[in-house]
Amino acid sequence: MIKDRDGRLLLIKRGHEPGAGLWSLPGGRIEPGETHQQAVAREVLEETGLVVTCGRLLGTADLPGPPGAVIAVSDYLAVVTGGEIAPGDDAADARWVTAAELDQLPLTSGLTDYLAAWGACPE
Repeated sequence: MIKDRDGRLLLIKRGHEPGAGLWSLPGGRIEPGETHQQAVAREVLEETGLVVTCGRLLGTADLPGPPGAVIAVSDYLAVVTGGEIAPGDDAADARWVTAAELDQLPLTSGLTDYLAAWGACPE
């Protein structure tokens, strides 16, 4: 979960399943030998072009995956330290969004509930 100086939230539009066409937080799989923090930095760079420093764990969620599967998700706070925003990897788009814009986007299931529970909604 990354916010800019104006309190806007960084979201990506998923380019592939699950959730193709829906907006969500940047993220992905942890590669063998990677820490959670290294995976956060790598995935954010691949999907958004932004360099980040990973901070504390914000929260966890179990999300529905392929039929019969559950995906365990850990969301961390992160701070942008460089780069330019540009969609990449499996992200079809990447942008900073306000609370009003968040309400207008098709989001992955449960995203607004998790953000609200973690006190992480955009301004």
